[in-house]
Amino acid sequence: MTSTLPESSYTARHLSVLEGLEAVRKRPGMYIGTTDSRGLMHCLWEIIDNSVDEALGGHCDRIEIVLHADESVEVGDNGRGIPVDVERKTGLTGVEVVFTKLHAGGKFGGGSYAASGGLHGVGASVVNALSSRLDVEVDRGGRTHRMTFHRGEPGQFDDSVRRGPDAPFTPFIDGSELAVVGKVARARTGTRVRYWADRQVFPRSAVFSYDELISRARQTTFLVPGLTVSVRDERGLPGTPGADGPHEEVFVHHGGTVDFVDFLAPDVPLTETWHLTGSGSFTETVPVLDDRGHLTSQEVTRECEVDLALRWGNGYDTEVRTFVNIISTPKGGTHLQGFEQAMLKTMRKAVETNARRLKVSTKDNGERIEKDDVLAGLTAVLTVRFAEPQFEGQTKEVLGTGPVRGIVAKVVESELNALLSSPKRDHKTQTSLVLDKIVAEMRARLSARKQKEISRRKNALETSALPSKLADCRSDDVGRSELFIVEGDSALGTAKLARSSDFQALLPIRGKILNVQKASISDMLKNAECAAIIQVIGAGSGRSFDLEAARYGKIVLMTDADVDGAHIRTLLLTLFFRYMRPLVDEGRVYAAVPPLHRVEVIGAGSRKNEYVYTYSEAELASTLKKLQRSGKRYKEDIQRYKGLGEMDADQLAETTMDPRHRTLRRVTAQHAAAAENVFELLMGSEVAPRREFIVAGAAQLDRARIDA
Repeated sequence: MTSTLPESSYTARHLSVLEGLEAVRKRPGMYIGTTDSRGLMHCLWEIIDNSVDEALGGHCDRIEIVLHADESVEVGDNGRGIPVDVERKTGLTGVEVVFTKLHAGGKFGGGSYAASGGLHGVGASVVNALSSRLDVEVDRGGRTHRMTFHRGEPGQFDDSVRRGPDAPFTPFIDGSELAVVGKVARARTGTRVRYWADRQVFPRSAVFSYDELISRARQTTFLVPGLTVSVRDERGLPGTPGADGPHEEVFVHHGGTVDFVDFLAPDVPLTETWHLTGSGSFTETVPVLDDRGHLTSQEVTRECEVDLALRWGNGYDTEVRTFVNIISTPKGGTHLQGFEQAMLKTMRKAVETNARRLKVSTKDNGERIEKDDVLAGLTAVLTVRFAEPQFEGQTKEVLGTGPVRGIVAKVVESELNALLSSPKRDHKTQTSLVLDKIVAEMRARLSARKQKEISRRKNALETSALPSKLADCRSDDVGRSELFIVEGDSALGTAKLARSSDFQALLPIRGKILNVQKASISDMLKNAECAAIIQVIGAGSGRSFDLEAARYGKIVLMTDADVDGAHIRTLLLTLFFRYMRPLVDEGRVYAAVPPLHRVEVIGAGSRKNEYVYTYSEAELASTLKKLQRSGKRYKEDIQRYKGLGEMDADQLAETTMDPRHRTLRRVTAQHAAAAENVFELLMGSEVAPRREFIVAGAAQLDRARIDA
């Protein structure tokens, strides 16, 4: 198609050339990803990471971060300080070069940093461009040097009224000035940067997240052992720890990645935390600045250090954190690929070596270890350090340096093989536990795949695969349907008459199910009662649990109101908490509350007798007193229910099953860590802590309540 516009309508004068920091202000998303709170925090990470790079080089051991009440943030360190002498090529001081020139800094192979998080030389200058005001102070050579900027332009603010971005600003005209504003001890060095984010770029809704800042500070001290990072919040924002006044937290750790793994691990340990280290080298061709300031391609050798800490727990969630020169890479990259490749290869080899003990067939029958089997229950922290890594973009979320994959894979494979084949007794025991867990995860995955095929009611009924003892409901509306897990066949008969078969399903269980807190995954899946419950709910178990596939909106545990009933309910809750946790988190698991007593109140005159149900001995005593005070008579033979089977169908419906009258207790896990500890205490394999718990509470036991 031929354009109707004349050729002269699009000429060179229509082209815009953005110079200096104008490009950053025009397209901030290119440099910080977004201009909401995430972009605001990314600017802060750029300044903090410059200080951390000093710590990585051994020049800094303290970083202080302050969130001021005037919306500014300040980052200070005791590193070497930004150079204050004049840079030959630009004729500007080092401070001005760092904060006003894109792609300028000490991290381009000049020997200032062996490994650093900053790579592109745009971090500080981008923050400066996106700040309505930025102040930098440098302690160096016995003096304190100071320079201020307004939206990236150097000049002077008149702070006679108050210090802030609204103070009168005068830009430098003829030449910039790095002012000397004080004296310090010659041995004292460091840099302090304070800036106000520009609200022309960032909306008012974008704020610094205290929780993210604390998490990043803690993470940094794990990765740089011996570094102290303090965070002080002076904003007084509601909902933050500093709401009632300035709040400060200080972090320092000396154990490195091992301490980090112990901090991150969400479950009870199956193995000790293993620390694997190693290194490797690779060559790459990169442009290097020569003495005349020209870029020439040279082949350089890089040394890559690998530091990995990992441990398996008894859970099935995976927590793997990866870092490059302490910069977090949440989307992975070549180092994560090398780690996963080596883990899978090494564990497959170990399982094949121990196939006879593990009862795994080495033939091609579908029993093959996959990556998810190996990573189940694994907590790991992987960090690699080398000069000038290649990231995908300034946000540095993905590592792209290719040779790192092979180096990490080689180190992990070598070190892990040494541990798995170690003759030490502790290592042998832990290796055995890990391999048992991996094989159990494999079998659970294969079993879950079969369960998914019968997850929906229609398919399940067509294949007649659901347990024959299930009394299903007619409704296909998941949100309305309810599954009652009933204790014993005697209660089932009454419950069938008491239920509304339109939306209430019944599944009886025989006595006390398996204690899954102690048992392995394979033992749990072999248990008929556990397997029936998982099969009927139809959403799988463990890592493969799919909440959307659950066939019922409510799961109601209906057990007798006695000690055995409470024990069965606890065993069932352990199963749900351990293997069907999303049901608990979504508040879809309930415990029925059947009554303990029925009081028959004699009606006055021709009135019919009424029935009052009570749910505890104290409530019974209180009810009887009220009846006596009001002059009402009741039959002395108060019925005491020993179990659900003693109730008539109409009584069970009225008190426990009819949504209009019943009482249900919703089971929640608001504090997951505390809940996990309680389940481990009450149901775990360690007997000693449970015995101490029972002995400590023995004095509070009321014998009369044992049958209740």
